[in-house]
Amino acid sequence: MPYLTSAVLGAALCCFAFLGLRARFVNGSLDDYVTARNSQTASTLGLSFLASGMGAWILFAPPEIGAFAGPIALLGYALGSALPFIVLGLYGPKIRRALPEGRSIAEFAQACYGTGVRRWVSWVSVAYMACFLAAELTAIGAITALLSEVPPALVIIGVALTTLVYTAIGGLRASLATDRWQAWLLLALLLAVATATVWRLPTFPSDAVMPSLPVAGSLSVALTLVIAVTAANLFHQGYWQRVWAAQDNQSLGRGAWLGGGMTMLVVMVIGGVGIMAAMSGVALGEPPMPFFALLGNAPVWVTLPALVLAVTLVTSSVDTLQNGIASLWVGRGEHQHESLTKARWLTVALMVPVILVALQGLSVLRLFLIADLLCAAIVVPILLGLWQRMTPMAAVGGGVAGLVGAVLPGWLSQGDIVAGVVAASFPGGIPTLGPFLGALVASTLVSITLAYLTTTQAGKR
Repeated sequence: MPYLTSAVLGAALCCFAFLGLRARFVNGSLDDYVTARNSQTASTLGLSFLASGMGAWILFAPPEIGAFAGPIALLGYALGSALPFIVLGLYGPKIRRALPEGRSIAEFAQACYGTGVRRWVSWVSVAYMACFLAAELTAIGAITALLSEVPPALVIIGVALTTLVYTAIGGLRASLATDRWQAWLLLALLLAVATATVWRLPTFPSDAVMPSLPVAGSLSVALTLVIAVTAANLFHQGYWQRVWAAQDNQSLGRGAWLGGGMTMLVVMVIGGVGIMAAMSGVALGEPPMPFFALLGNAPVWVTLPALVLAVTLVTSSVDTLQNGIASLWVGRGEHQHESLTKARWLTVALMVPVILVALQGLSVLRLFLIADLLCAAIVVPILLGLWQRMTPMAAVGGGVAGLVGAVLPGWLSQGDIVAGVVAASFPGGIPTLGPFLGALVASTLVSITLAYLTTTQAGKR
């Protein structure tokens, strides 16, 4: 059976590689490699947003949130997953007008605030996407170990190398082409696997109750997840590339709403499986994995599609991340060929430590939360860049205030700055509202205040 599983997964990866290489960037230019500028319709963008935003995380996080925190918290998670697309759909036309030849969030930051802020934003974005890559590859290794006898390292390396080949050669167009097929495939497989999983549910006991926290607790978890996921994903360069890949503003808006709507639906459905698993009384495992708890001792006709689903989810997100990271390395002042070559090799170099981390089977949830918090501390100052009053001092001051605001809740509650720092690093990997809300509120207030003060003083002079 391991040979059959390896053959099926290998065939799926080969199909994705073929689709990606066939759609390589058309005119050999660096700009087309990075943005596929003005080429994508609303439907293509919607499917791409769905596929690139989905990952193996949806088989872990939404079912667990549903099983332990209930439907209100799950709705917050679904909204947080979809909101970055909607924000870019609404804000994207302004970005396109202000920066018609733009290619990345880093170039947007440079146009608004200068080179120093660009470097800062680039490193935050790369750090976040590297965590995302490590999480996805770790997840596919864990799923492979759970559902088959295939060595997890084989699948981790296979996914990483396959996506690296076609994204390095084909650029964004390769990622967009595979996204279209992967989106339809993952929707079909999600429906089939979720149906089979629910079919395997034991009969609900007579005293079964819907899992939920107290209303205040559910709302707190929901708000935490909305802030964390939205702020972090707004630093996902793969999503920013699609702002300029859209044919026009209308295509971008419709595609963003389509992708966001489908993402919310998928997260709610897969999270609903976790709710039903908890209500059924089935053992959820340690650590808890409600979705996979229902696949224990499942026949191969269930586990094999589940594995193909997992590989599809991971591949669709990993290729977007790889291409997004490459686009951040690209400089405008360099020769096109040299810049493109450097971007490719730097991305390959970054994948080495990412793969090594993934092979360890470590939990990256805490790293993910820290990266999310760092993004939450600076996302508002960066997005305010199109406001005429904003200045580099206001952006940097707001970002620093956001970091202080993240530490402040723990500091005030425990009376010790060290305790505040520890609380902001999420010991135990548990998301809490205080650091995220503190970061968001402090960065917003200080950015706006400094913007008014600095422009007022400049006007007096």
